[in-house]
Amino acid sequence: MNRFYLLLTIFVLASAKNFAQDTLPKFTVTNAGATRNIVGWVNNYGLVKQISVQRSFDSLANFKTILTVPDPNSRQNGFADTKAPNDKVFYRLFVVMGQGQFFFTASKRPFIDSFRLTKNGLIDRTRDSVNIGIKPSVPRRNDFIPSFYVYTNKDGYLFINLPDAEKKKYHIKFYEEDDSFLFELKNIKEPALTLDKANFLHAGWFKFELFNDEKLVEKNKFYLAKEF
Repeated sequence: MNRFYLLLTIFVLASAKNFAQDTLPKFTVTNAGATRNIVGWVNNYGLVKQISVQRSFDSLANFKTILTVPDPNSRQNGFADTKAPNDKVFYRLFVVMGQGQFFFTASKRPFIDSFRLTKNGLIDRTRDSVNIGIKPSVPRRNDFIPSFYVYTNKDGYLFINLPDAEKKKYHIKFYEEDDSFLFELKNIKEPALTLDKANFLHAGWFKFELFNDEKLVEKNKFYLAKEF
């Protein structure tokens, strides 16, 4: 059991530096269900004066700034767009460097990170699965609404999205589907973490409880698919 927690600790520390965000001028945009798109990036530049997130219905024009980040020099940064009309919008970043030079990144649309279900069953699949015509091996759960905070990414790993983690006192408890306790992450200060599937020992459904101090923020579940 001690070895298990050591593996978890090492992976969390590593993923705080190397989670599934791209390094500027590249960035990632993921759709976490409903009207929730997450824009994220890693900043390896020296001095940056400004980074603004822009959104448009067109990949080339009509972009409007929806957020200027308060700390553009933060190495890992991101923005949860909870007012996106749908997942068919485009995003780009406007970056102003220390000497006044500026550039716009290429634009991109969100990819779907979580399986979205309705009362009719599975309605959306990851873009890779759609493109090659393969249905993911996830069982239908008519009562499942993906979490905005804890969900599986396009590589099948568990992604934890907490944009305001530095200002709050988050901790997460993980459980088997039968409510058996697995482990807990305490005092989370990273805005984004990726957990290896090995920490959960098997594929299938798992539950979690997300707390801020002792207040329950969300109680939900997620599905980890088999690798083969």
